[in-house]
Amino acid sequence: MTDTRGPQPQTGAEAGQERPAQPYHPPQAYSAPSGPGAPRGGAGGAQRKPRTGARMTPRTRKARLRVAKADPWSVMKVSFLLSIALGICTIVAAVVLWMVMDAMGVFSTVGGTISEATGSNESNGFDLQSFLSLPRVLIFTSVIAVIDVVLATALATLGAFIYNLSAGFVGGVELTLAEDE
Repeated sequence: MTDTRGPQPQTGAEAGQERPAQPYHPPQAYSAPSGPGAPRGGAGGAQRKPRTGARMTPRTRKARLRVAKADPWSVMKVSFLLSIALGICTIVAAVVLWMVMDAMGVFSTVGGTISEATGSNESNGFDLQSFLSLPRVLIFTSVIAVIDVVLATALATLGAFIYNLSAGFVGGVELTLAEDE
């Protein structure tokens, strides 16, 4: 068998000489900067300066992704927590609104007008203040909030199932993500 590689350089052991062991330094694309503020110990050379017409802003990388499937279990958990938060906000808003309206005297004014309009000589008529008391308003708002939690969780989970079915036909929603500049 013949060697077709051509002449090969001989190492120090093959040539009969010994070379001193030196660390390997990979080739550098640019020479090390020199001058004040440059790191010490490097070889001297000219520092590369940017061109005047060069683009100085970094390029933004973009990626196109497709949402192929939404896991119904994770959608259910997230929608449950968000609807719980919405229910708590609803209850707090109802209490604050009731307190503001009570402090402004809305219930007593409207209640007096309604009792005059519905009253007769024997009875006082409809009492709005006892009907719209804070405990009744809290119970009604809590019932509405619980129904909202159940319905929102069920509808979001059903929406995830429907999305998965339609994504199987059309491929899903495509998103373009980009890095911050």
